Amino acid sequence: MTTDSARRRPHAPSAAVAASRGARVRAAVARRWPALSALALGAATFADGLPGRGFLAALLAAMPVCYLLFGAFRRSFGGMRTAAVQVAGLLVFGAAAAAVSVGESAGLRLLAAGWAAHAVWDFVHHRTGRVVPRAWSEWCCVVDLCGAAALLAWS
Repeated sequence: MTTDSARRRPHAPSAAVAASRGARVRAAVARRWPALSALALGAATFADGLPGRGFLAALLAAMPVCYLLFGAFRRSFGGMRTAAVQVAGLLVFGAAAAAVSVGESAGLRLLAAGWAAHAVWDFVHHRTGRVVPRAWSEWCCVVDLCGAAALLAWS
């Protein structure tokens, strides 16, 4: 015969443990709000298909302009070398955006490659903490990855 003390049932965590878990989840969400909001934007934008190719190409060309503007307004270039790298990025991503004029399928793949490359650009900026706020580069990296994935999926 077993007694109640011998039969231990798993018990619910104490209120303090549950509150601690909730605080950790809230802290994680607070740290990653740029990525989470970018995922929501990506889902809303690309879930039901692609926006026009011209629009996606224009966005790719405009992305480095945002970096130049951020760097200029924040005075965060730190020298001509960093500014020159940003201008080179503008030229490269602008050329990738022009690839949309290549045939339908190839143009979408090249455009996807440009969006993926810009995600790498964002990641580097996030890691270095230069030119743009880290929240911006995190947000933009996730949006770019969503865009590249959608371009590949819908091409």
